[in-house]
Amino acid sequence: MKVTKSLDLSVLRPRTANAWPGRALAPVLLLTSCLLCGGAEPDRAAPAPAQNPVLPGQHATPTAPDTIPHSPLIQQIRWAPTNTIRRAARGSDNWPLTWADDDALYGAYGDGNGFEPFESTKLSLGFVRIDGSPQDFRGQNLRALSLRTVGDGAKGRKASGLLCAGGVIYLWTRNVNNSRLTWSPDHGATWACAAWPFTNSFGCPTFLNFGKNNAGARDEFAYIYSPDGDSAYRTADQIVLARAPVVHLSDRQAYEFFAGVDSANRPRWTLDLAERRGVLAQPGRCYRSSVTWNRVLRRYLLVQTVPGPDSRDRTGTIDTRFTGGLAVYDAPEPWGPWTTVYFTERWDVGPGDTASFPAKWISEDGLTLHLVFSGDDSFSVRQATLVLAPKGSGPTGATQSP
Repeated sequence: MKVTKSLDLSVLRPRTANAWPGRALAPVLLLTSCLLCGGAEPDRAAPAPAQNPVLPGQHATPTAPDTIPHSPLIQQIRWAPTNTIRRAARGSDNWPLTWADDDALYGAYGDGNGFEPFESTKLSLGFVRIDGSPQDFRGQNLRALSLRTVGDGAKGRKASGLLCAGGVIYLWTRNVNNSRLTWSPDHGATWACAAWPFTNSFGCPTFLNFGKNNAGARDEFAYIYSPDGDSAYRTADQIVLARAPVVHLSDRQAYEFFAGVDSANRPRWTLDLAERRGVLAQPGRCYRSSVTWNRVLRRYLLVQTVPGPDSRDRTGTIDTRFTGGLAVYDAPEPWGPWTTVYFTERWDVGPGDTASFPAKWISEDGLTLHLVFSGDDSFSVRQATLVLAPKGSGPTGATQSP
């Protein structure tokens, strides 16, 4: 292993492609249950202050949605009528997804019994396979015995992000000692667990998803986003970004963290978690997110549920299952600069606790997408049509009505 340092860059690089032997599975043991994963030496880095990078076209400390300029490419999103939303798996929420090598979508749900026929036990983390198109999808519960867990809300381990690359499905779990990486080499039949958790920040991590089996990835890295906090149940001031070579995701020492941009707007990466900087800043508004590459438009799409004025229960806990807002941002690079495609604090239906645009369900022209969200406590699918800005036109307003 070789560490190269400069004034702007501190990057971990293997000397050869085989510097970490045995692919990503070598440093860990395949366990009967991911709940048995031991707590190895925790991350000692102290939480970084809420520093926000100044990216091109973006303010240093934005305090409202309109301080982030509107997308120069996408003029608006036209949502299909609410009565066209398809819902299944009633009573289950969460639903992070990835497009696998066998052409299926794989996903996870929380606090429910999955697709019909329902699981007999209510799970905090269940695993599923989804086949078909947005109009005729078919969900199947998978008996991933070494992954499934029980426990409502923050008391149970849940999934926050998935990625299929090289035929391996990687899954971030959250809650219970912050977040930890697990993975399956056989589409969910068996699972392994990293020997370490994140213990500072990255409390609700998600992967950047490219195409089928990670086709079209920009490089050898997997990119990981999270609100900058230890909990998935609180908002943060910024979204932070990490990356690691896909084949070395199980090795904590392989992780680099976004540390801002240099004078030429090139990203800087650091091995020190405490030096992290945000890629998107919205004080008090950053929440659970997903990121997908639109290969046709060559834009990264970040979708985020926005807790609205009425999105808290009697205890003050955020609950966006039935009411809340939705934000969609786009950028030319994984680190930005992010611009606003859509923002509302009150969507016309409940946005649920997570939402994403699966790459498999993006049309050939890149303009028709399908949002999967957990609104109404279910697997919900709604069509979205992107309207591009006329060539040569300037940015439009930051908020579009539903």
